[in-house]
Amino acid sequence: MPDDLALSPADALAEAQRLLDADRPFHAHEVLESVWKTAPDQERELWRGLAQLAVGFTHVRRGNARGARSLLTRAADRLAPFAAEPPHDLDLDALVRDVRSLTGRLETGDLRTDMDLRVRLVRRPFP
Repeated sequence: MPDDLALSPADALAEAQRLLDADRPFHAHEVLESVWKTAPDQERELWRGLAQLAVGFTHVRRGNARGARSLLTRAADRLAPFAAEPPHDLDLDALVRDVRSLTGRLETGDLRTDMDLRVRLVRRPFP
């Protein structure tokens, strides 16, 4: 990803979803991080949480349970406060629930690098 990547929130979410669906979570992280760095103050933690979710998935794929648990816990904690009024049509209730469920599985030692990591970022399908 170029260092100066500048996408609208909708475009970034669509691209991140495409990359997550293609099982390329590190690349999704790069897209989400680019928005985090330029987001307005009131949304910065939201985008940081989304980027951390993708990095957590990267740790799962690499077999790093400790790193995955840490990043996914932080991601869920950052995303949860936005769930009451989620911006950008994000499906944060489901996303936080799914991330916490995955974190719970990792805490019980259920780490497989081929785990199903499919998540839906927004409520509606992208065009």
